Amino acid sequence: MRLLRLVCVGRESGSARGRQKTFLSDGWDDVRNLQLYLNPQAEHLLDWFHITMRLTVLLQAAKGLPEKAGADGETYDLRQPVLDALESIKWYLWHGNVFQALQHLEDLEMDLAALESRDERAGKPLKAVAEFHTYIENNGLFIPNYGERFRQGERIATGFVESTVNQVVSKRMVKRQQMQWSQRGAHLLLQTRTQVLNDDLEDTFRGCYPEFRPPAPGSPSTEARPPGF
Repeated sequence: MRLLRLVCVGRESGSARGRQKTFLSDGWDDVRNLQLYLNPQAEHLLDWFHITMRLTVLLQAAKGLPEKAGADGETYDLRQPVLDALESIKWYLWHGNVFQALQHLEDLEMDLAALESRDERAGKPLKAVAEFHTYIENNGLFIPNYGERFRQGERIATGFVESTVNQVVSKRMVKRQQMQWSQRGAHLLLQTRTQVLNDDLEDTFRGCYPEFRPPAPGSPSTEARPPGF
């Protein structure tokens, strides 16, 4: 991916005309730093799709806990309170209440840590909760009121894009398809598509076949480019 290409796309899509831009990211610094570089004045949000993905992993880990636990003859519910706590955390995040979500995550983390000393099965959900706690803490400034945005018809996630890509790729990788991709073939196709988007395919082809047609006047191949692009 080239920064020059992304800058041009941002300008073409309206940033140069003063439109408010919204960037959604998965929460990792490398992607967000690139977005901030391209348009620091834009609205930068954590993608709700990636929050729900991680919450789904947490819920699956919690379902592995025993239904009940106890010591010294005293028994109490275990699995359901953890599931209820996770649903509360999801509700707080949906409404942009990061402070309460972090408080509940901290409480849940402490409860699971205390339980781990008596039941090793609590180790897996404890690790997942701790990682999610750090993830939300690092991205707290980029968590809006998703519920309000959703009611106003504003974008809160990119899941529809990722699911479409996954569906297309998965279908092509399945056996007994009329047209099936191998892993190498899928990789080469993505590389070719990237080169097309970056206007590099002709240059690459010309490097293999020097007699190929010369670049057209005014094409990206003949224009000066900044170093590293």
